[in-house]
Amino acid sequence: MTRVTPFKDSSAGKKQQVEQMFDQISARYDFMNHFLSLGIDKIWRKKAIALAASVKPGRLLDVATGTGDFAIQALETGAKEIIGVDISEGMLKVGEEKVKRYEGKIKLMRGDSENLQFADNSFDAIIVAFGVRNFENLQKGLTEMYRVLRPSGILVVLEFSKPRVFPVKQFYRFYFRYIVPLCGRWLANHQTAYTYLPDSVQEFPEGEAFLTELSQAGYITTTCKPLSFGISSIYSGKK
Repeated sequence: MTRVTPFKDSSAGKKQQVEQMFDQISARYDFMNHFLSLGIDKIWRKKAIALAASVKPGRLLDVATGTGDFAIQALETGAKEIIGVDISEGMLKVGEEKVKRYEGKIKLMRGDSENLQFADNSFDAIIVAFGVRNFENLQKGLTEMYRVLRPSGILVVLEFSKPRVFPVKQFYRFYFRYIVPLCGRWLANHQTAYTYLPDSVQEFPEGEAFLTELSQAGYITTTCKPLSFGISSIYSGKK
C-alpha cells in the first residue's frame, strides 16, 4: 500500500502531518464537511449510529472525533458516557464548545488512536467516522481499538469508498479529483488538505480488503454495507 501523506514535501511522519493539517482547517472543517457531501454525510452517520446502538452501549468511544459531531450524534445510542479522542487540538477546541450543552455526557480529550489511554475492555462500542483512513499504522490502530473494546462489543467504522457503478463512478472520480481540491482552495484556503482527501481515499483498503484487516486485528462477525452507490461504506466487527 502506497503511503499517502498530506504534505508531500514534509519529512514529518504521517501522524504529525495529519495533526498539523487538521489544526489548520479546524475552523472551516464542519462547513466543508457538510458542503462537499451535500449534507449526505449526516444520513451516513445516522445509519452508523443505529448499528452501534444495536449493542445498547453504556460506555462509547468515538475515535478521531474531530469537532465532536459523531460523538454528539452517538447520544442516540442511549450511552450514558461518551468519550471522543483526537490528535488535533484545533479540532478539539471547536468540539469542546459544542459539547458544553450536553451537561457532561460527552467528554473530548486529546489522544492517539494507535496508543489509546484506556484500560483493556473499557467500552461497549467504538465508532470512527472518516478517521481510520488517516491512521499512520492501520493495523495498529484497529488492534488498539480491539484491546479497549469489551467482549461482545462492536466497532463501527464509517469511511469513504469507491463506487463502481456507471455513471456514479465517473462523476465521483471527477468530483473528488477536481472539484474537492478547488473548493478546498477557495472556501477553506487549504488546497493541500482537500487534495490529500481523494488521495487517501484512493489508497484506503476498502470493501473485502478492509474486512480482512479487521479479521487480522481479531474482530469477528465483520460486515460491510455500501452507502449511496458505494460512495461510502459502514464496516463493523465484534470482539
